[in-house]
Amino acid sequence: MNETEKEQKGETKSDRKRSRRGLKQGPLSLHETLGLAVADTKDLEQKLYIARFFDYFSEDTFEFAYKERYINEYKENIKYFLEKPEEEGTEEDKLLKKSLESKDVLGIIDNLKNRTEEIAFENGFKKEVGKRVKILTLVTALPLFVFIIIIMFVFIDLFPIWYIFPILCVGCMAPQLIRGNILRKWYNFKEAQKNSFFTENRDDIMILKGCTQEFLDNMRIRLLDLEVPIQLIKFVLYSRDYENLDLINEKMFRGSRQYFFSFAYPEGMEPFPLPEKLLQQQPELMKGDKPEKNFIVLTELKAKNGVLSNFLPTLKTDLSDQINAMLNECEFASSTKTFKQIIPDYAEEKPLDEEEEILTIYCVCGQISKITDVQICTHKSGLKFYLLEAEKCECEEKIYALSLMNESDVDKIPEDLRNIFLS
Repeated sequence: MNETEKEQKGETKSDRKRSRRGLKQGPLSLHETLGLAVADTKDLEQKLYIARFFDYFSEDTFEFAYKERYINEYKENIKYFLEKPEEEGTEEDKLLKKSLESKDVLGIIDNLKNRTEEIAFENGFKKEVGKRVKILTLVTALPLFVFIIIIMFVFIDLFPIWYIFPILCVGCMAPQLIRGNILRKWYNFKEAQKNSFFTENRDDIMILKGCTQEFLDNMRIRLLDLEVPIQLIKFVLYSRDYENLDLINEKMFRGSRQYFFSFAYPEGMEPFPLPEKLLQQQPELMKGDKPEKNFIVLTELKAKNGVLSNFLPTLKTDLSDQINAMLNECEFASSTKTFKQIIPDYAEEKPLDEEEEILTIYCVCGQISKITDVQICTHKSGLKFYLLEAEKCECEEKIYALSLMNESDVDKIPEDLRNIFLS
C-alpha cells in the first residue's frame, strides 16, 4: 500500500506517528481483550500522552529548553485534541476542551519554555545540552584520531607501536569526561534553579498540573463507563500530586523520581473482573502458573543471518492466547548468539536528545526493557524465530518479544500464524 492509498483511507503520517507512539506506551493496547473499540483506545492513548507531557513539563521544565521540535510535537497533539469535532467526544471531553482553551495552555507552555531558555542563556547554556555534547565530543575525538592515523601511516618508523595505545585511551576517555562534565553542570544548574523557577511561575505550573489531573480524571471516568478493569492500565508520572490513582512503585531515573501508577476505583466500588482470556491457565508454558500476556512482536523487520538491524515493536496482548498456544507447539533451544550480537544497536537507555530515534523494546509502562535471555523456538511447522525474555520491570510487569530470524523468513510463516508476525 503506497502513501497515497494510506492517506485516502484516512491514515495520515501524523496518525501513524501517534499510533506508533501509543504502542510504545503500551498500557492501552488491550482493546480487543478488553472489548474496547479502536476509536476509544486511540482516544485514551492520546489523552494519556498529553497528561504525561503536562506532568513532565511542569516537573522538569528546564529539560525542554531549546527543544523546539520536541515541544512542537506535543503542541501538535494538544491542538489535534482541541480541534476534534464535538460530536466525536463525550460531554466530559467538551468540558475538558473548554477548560484547556480558557486557560490558554499553549500560551503557558510557550511562556515557560521561553523563560527557561532566558535563564539557561544567562547561565552559559546557549543551546540544547544534547547537541552541545555531540559537537564537543566530535571536536575532541576527531583531531585525536586524525593524529593517530598520521602517526601510524607517516611516522610509523619514528615511534614504537605501543605509543599509540595511551593515545587511544585518551581518545576514548576524553569525550566521556567532557560529556560527564557538561551533564553534571546541567543537572546542577537545573537543581539550583528549580525552586526559584517554581516560585516565580507557580500559577502557570499549577495550571498545567491541574490539566494533568483533568485528563487523568477524564480517562478514569471513561474507562469506568466502559467497565474496563482499570487495574490493568499502568503508566509513569513524575509527580505524586494527583488524586484517584494507586501508587504501584517508584524509582530514581537520571536524577528524577518516577512513579508507577494505575487508576483507583471509587471508594466502595468492587474492581471489575479480568477478562476470561487473561485468566485461562496454561501451566506448561514458560514454567509459570499463569499464561503470559505481555507479548511484543518485532514487525517491519530488517534482519539477515540472525542479526536484526531495524524493527517496529508491536504490542500484541490481544493475541496472547494464540501466541501462548503457538509457543506450546514449539521446541526451545538457547541461542548460540548473544543478545548483543542479535541486536547490536539496541539502546538500553533513553537518549539525552529526546528527538533521537532509537532501536529498543519498551515495557508496557513505557520504560526500556532489559533483555536477559534469548531462545530459538522451532514451531511444529518448521518455522524458527527468536523469543526474547526481559527482566521484570519496576512496574512488576514482564515482557516477551518475538521476532523472525531473517526478513526472508516471512514466506515461511504458516497461514494461521501470519497475524502474529505481520503487522
